[in-house]
Amino acid sequence: MKYVIGIDLGTSAVKILLINMAGEVSCEVSKAYPLIHEKSGYSEQNPEEWIEKTIEGISELLQEFNGDSRDIEGISFSGQMHGLVLLDKENNVLRNAILWNDTRTTEQCRQIYETVGKEKLLAITKNPALEGFTLPKLLWVKQYEPEIFEQATVFMLPKDYLRFRLTGKIYSEYSDAAGTLLLNVSEKKWSTEICDLFGFQLDICPPLVESHDFVGEINSDVASKTGLAESTKVFAGGADNACGAIGSGILSEGRTLCSVGTSGVVLSYEEKNDQDFQGKVHYFNHGEENTYYTMGVTLAAGHSLSWFKDNFAQHENFENLLNDVNLVPIGANGLLFTPYLAGERTPYADANIRGSFIGMDASHKRSDFVRAVLEGITFSLNESIEIFRENGKKIDTVISIGGGAKNETWLQMQADIFNARIVKLSSEQGPGMGAAMLAAYGAGWFSSLKECAEKFLESVKTYNPVTENAEQYQKLFRIYKQVYQQTKSINDELLEFRK
Repeated sequence: MKYVIGIDLGTSAVKILLINMAGEVSCEVSKAYPLIHEKSGYSEQNPEEWIEKTIEGISELLQEFNGDSRDIEGISFSGQMHGLVLLDKENNVLRNAILWNDTRTTEQCRQIYETVGKEKLLAITKNPALEGFTLPKLLWVKQYEPEIFEQATVFMLPKDYLRFRLTGKIYSEYSDAAGTLLLNVSEKKWSTEICDLFGFQLDICPPLVESHDFVGEINSDVASKTGLAESTKVFAGGADNACGAIGSGILSEGRTLCSVGTSGVVLSYEEKNDQDFQGKVHYFNHGEENTYYTMGVTLAAGHSLSWFKDNFAQHENFENLLNDVNLVPIGANGLLFTPYLAGERTPYADANIRGSFIGMDASHKRSDFVRAVLEGITFSLNESIEIFRENGKKIDTVISIGGGAKNETWLQMQADIFNARIVKLSSEQGPGMGAAMLAAYGAGWFSSLKECAEKFLESVKTYNPVTENAEQYQKLFRIYKQVYQQTKSINDELLEFRK
């Protein structure tokens, strides 16, 4: 039996999967690492943590594996998007990585619009200037840490840096590069125009390859530390959302994904590079060659639920926390939650907005609050689905993965709020599975990613919307959408009191 490894470099942990030729998970290991929050709005990580925990994890995985490591034919990667890793001329890391959920760069986003112009930026990159993207981070370092920026010879995205440390080869690929605001998404090349406008040398951007491309073999140091064979092939991999799409079979027109992790995404497949969503949703290169996907993002989806648990149910697991949610009626007895704990991405692109519980009274119990949190997260995701539908996309079937697919009540809630059929897959691996599929395709096991998906992926349950529930949720959704407008000025005024 032959195997591949999928490595998913997430925000809070690296997850490593060993997958056989039938698409079955033979072993899996997860290793956590910390976030660094020096100030409000700052979110960083030490890239060395990624390397240490990945090597530890692979080593542990191979200790569990009974076979010969030479039977592991390939490795590929999924990674958190947008993060900035800066290397000097000796390829040493110059500072902590600035992550996707860091919101310090509002000033730099304004500079991008002033320098490039909104229309030109959308025409080239297909995306608006948002704090999470990579270009604003580069500009922040250039402005506030010039001595560091002067030493920088190349920037890398998180999973690309991890892959570099495993192979010694520097590359990026299109699905991750699309989240930098430096890629011409339609033409699939770094934008000389944007680099020139900001005084960057084009070679600060790493060479580009396809997600399934072979980019090198495991170096001897990593092989000796992990037990992998030096002949193990390494394939480029993709952005976490692109890999989540691959690992969920979002590989043809009309397929839509709902994924709840720390953030939440609604992602839809696109064959063409000329759709115009006016920057309301993200438009990125897919991990499948010469295709695209559109995506709306809720910044604090699963994070909202984990925040609630950590503060109000610290010693309980998620299963217990959600136990009574099905006993609470739709609308959580008049309690509404907006999940803006870290600002919001879609559809508001507002780093200052913050979350709310609205409608609290003395009769509310903890289970009402939990139900309200789940409904608020799902309403936020539904705002992306609404944008897709308003732009003519048909969304009648949604594949649900991540935290939102682990609870029956939440899955039915998604069906009712989205007013669409929700499909749960047998594999709950998402991005890690997508990374493994890229390795399997790159290694020549299949003639296409679609063929790989047919072999590896299987749906196990479908949830259909209940008409009466969907009608109730439409009324609640209209109320939910008012909260942002009603609280925006209040949150702007509260900004000076945040520490």
